[in-house]
Amino acid sequence: MELRTANVTRYIMPLREGGSLPALGEADDGFKYVVKFRGAGHGVKALIAELIGGEIARLLGFRVPELVFLELDEAFGQTEGDEEIQDLLQGSRGLNLGLHFLSGALTFDPIVNAVDERTASQIVWLDSLLTNVDRTVKNTNMLVWHNELWLIDHGASLFFHYSWVNWEKHAVSPFVQIKDHALLYRAGLLDQTDKEFTEILTTGKMREIVELIPEDWLLWNGVEETPDELREVYFSFLTERVAHSEIFVNEAKHARKALI
Repeated sequence: MELRTANVTRYIMPLREGGSLPALGEADDGFKYVVKFRGAGHGVKALIAELIGGEIARLLGFRVPELVFLELDEAFGQTEGDEEIQDLLQGSRGLNLGLHFLSGALTFDPIVNAVDERTASQIVWLDSLLTNVDRTVKNTNMLVWHNELWLIDHGASLFFHYSWVNWEKHAVSPFVQIKDHALLYRAGLLDQTDKEFTEILTTGKMREIVELIPEDWLLWNGVEETPDELREVYFSFLTERVAHSEIFVNEAKHARKALI
């Protein structure tokens, strides 16, 4: 398992609907990307969540835009007129993350766009695993592209790592925010999904995904752990969560029962 690396050559425009000021950019491979910057509000932790969440989703069979490591050199953005954007670019020199831009994609609307019960259950299970708080009716973070459903933006996942306290407890905790999930009302096949997905997410596959995290993203200020030790926490958190998936599955079932 490996991600490509490209160099950002052009800042096209900010995508201001995102709280962390992502942007549309072009790279030296000729493709356009939605660029997630390390210099944005939640820093590299949001990039780690995006990377882990996106690659787990891909492993489970969801359509996810290709993730690519994007290098930003020191000279990039110096001619940018907007001071806020210039500061963001200067604070993001080095390795960032890009999602392949799905040109012409439309935002998924749960009222307008139909989704089958199996797909809804699978997405609810994924977001319960990842503790993704950002797949609500107000902000679905799903796109319809060529009549297919695509998942985007997993940067709000794994919120335990912002405090990095009692991660063991977080790993086996229910995900109560699932009550606000945009597709919960359709998720009637959670037990079946749980059986299918826990068989796919082996410890070996989880290890491969966690190993994708660049060491450069694991050099945190004020933290004693080494990058390898931090990776091990992510690995342990995810494998524990899968091993005790009945906890978050039951929470989702209870929340759905209250909803319908």
